[in-house]
Amino acid sequence: MDADAPPPSGPLAGLRVLDLSRILSGPFATMIFADLGAEVIKLENPLTGDDTRQWAPPYQGDQSAYFLAVNRNKRGIAVDLKSEQGRDIALRLAEHADVVVENFRPGTAARLGLGYDELTARNPRLIYASISGFGQTGPYAAQPGYDAIAQALGGLMSVTGETDGEPVRVGNSAADIGAAMWAVIGILAALHARDTTGHGDWIDISLLDGQIAWLTYLAGGYFASGEVPRRYGSAHPSIVPYQALRTGDGHLMVAVGNDTLWRRFAPLLGLPELVDDPRFATNPDRVIHRGELIPLIEAALAARGSAEWADALSQVGIPAGAINNVDAALVHPQVQARDMVLTAEHPTAGTLRMTGSPIKLSHHTTTVRRPPPTLGEHTDEVLGELGYSAADIAALRDSGVVR
Repeated sequence: MDADAPPPSGPLAGLRVLDLSRILSGPFATMIFADLGAEVIKLENPLTGDDTRQWAPPYQGDQSAYFLAVNRNKRGIAVDLKSEQGRDIALRLAEHADVVVENFRPGTAARLGLGYDELTARNPRLIYASISGFGQTGPYAAQPGYDAIAQALGGLMSVTGETDGEPVRVGNSAADIGAAMWAVIGILAALHARDTTGHGDWIDISLLDGQIAWLTYLAGGYFASGEVPRRYGSAHPSIVPYQALRTGDGHLMVAVGNDTLWRRFAPLLGLPELVDDPRFATNPDRVIHRGELIPLIEAALAARGSAEWADALSQVGIPAGAINNVDAALVHPQVQARDMVLTAEHPTAGTLRMTGSPIKLSHHTTTVRRPPPTLGEHTDEVLGELGYSAADIAALRDSGVVR
């Protein structure tokens, strides 16, 4: 361990994770483990590092803001996996790991000599997680997979956007982030099973699979009715009113999720006559007649501003909220109270702010034990722990195998 870093703590302390991944899905998954106390070693290409080191601007200092967002609490080494000596380093690290995470295109890790079969032959207890666009099997397995393609093929884009508009990609990388979360769930399940079986497992996570799983009630509605889900803008296909509504000075998100809330909502807007109107009395009625109802609601909301309406609705238990820009969301008092913005000092980027962990445990609070690593920052330290001498490491660096 780095003498300057505090010892790991948390429910996953003692777990060792070798991170062979790059970009977003793998690094986000391994950061979840690192936040929960696992020891994560991130292995990067010594020439370019993780692809996201070049995904800039924006920069903070000399570092890509993208890279900094998903790589805290890890040690970083830079090793050329295409060299025999570099592969040997990775193999030795995997022998001592509990988990390996990779997101190469299917078959690439095996061609490097770092596939599931190769690593588990040396370490039968290893949990090996592969994240890819389409999974390890099927007719699309060998095709390159990107977040936007998974969103498109998986149906998400078809239900995102305004009713009369074009399909729209979700504003963040939902397929990548979702795959990361599925990977974490699979790895934790395999770790639990290992306690009984004594052997590891191969976790096969596909961005496309994750998107299909997320269709949930949209797919259920299609299976039940045969009607293809469509775009509703900010609205919900099965609940009305549940959408962004125009007010006197902007928009307000309102979620009238049941008939009890409806009977409070309509009178508060000055529309008590709508409560028992047969077109709107129940949620199924309101869904059928949404085109008639929404203009009536927005005409009433025009009398006051969004903040005033949000306060009035919240006081009677009706969920409502401003549509924040990212800057406003990050300083929301509830976000601040939940420690969802963390800070750390980085050796070249200065003071970093980053989003916190949503996992709240009664005996563990997520902290930044170490900032995201610079390229090859911990190479000497990690190789020393593997038994390489200072002379060995110097020779590897001179030959370009490590950085």
